[in-house]
Amino acid sequence: MLSEYGVLDLWTYVAGTVFIIVLPGPNSLFVLATGASQGVRVGYQAALGIFVGDSILMALAAAGAASVLRVLPMLFVALKIMGALYLCYLGLRLVASAWKPAAPDQARPVTVGPGSRFRKALLLSLLNPKAILFLLSFFMQFVDPSYAHPALSFLILAAILQCLSVLYLSLLIFGGARLAAAFRRRPGVARLGSAATGGVFLWFAGRLAFEA
Repeated sequence: MLSEYGVLDLWTYVAGTVFIIVLPGPNSLFVLATGASQGVRVGYQAALGIFVGDSILMALAAAGAASVLRVLPMLFVALKIMGALYLCYLGLRLVASAWKPAAPDQARPVTVGPGSRFRKALLLSLLNPKAILFLLSFFMQFVDPSYAHPALSFLILAAILQCLSVLYLSLLIFGGARLAAAFRRRPGVARLGSAATGGVFLWFAGRLAFEA
């Protein structure tokens, strides 16, 4: 199939990619929270930010940015700290929103604060230097080292990953919209969901900071 383009074990790669995508992480959680609070259209703005950010990271990985991060370990640590601080910021906003009083007979939706969801999602995706190292090491397992054009192999693998990611994020967005309808009927559940989501973001921030 794609072996003539330097791609090895295609279906093993697809299976591994699906498993990686569905693992809970800050990116997917952000898209879910945005879809639940702002609806499908704004949810797709957040998904687009993740898509663009991941595409940039994949391009950097293919271009050898991982080697730069290994040569300059302090840059890697600095980027991890920046990522942890940004996750902490988002988490605190979510937790704070859970304590704000809602209007009578109206649930306060899960929110990520004002501003462009695309920009927030893009920053969230980019402030993850571990993704560059992961993508490089993951992709390399499925690229034929004897193939004359490895950049094409990387492009094919990246396209497959992004297609599967878009499908999964779409499920989260429409699922989040359904959650929003339930939250409007149950203010207490909305507050709990906002606080729980913020707590998970803070957990991600703490784990990233302590690994720095």
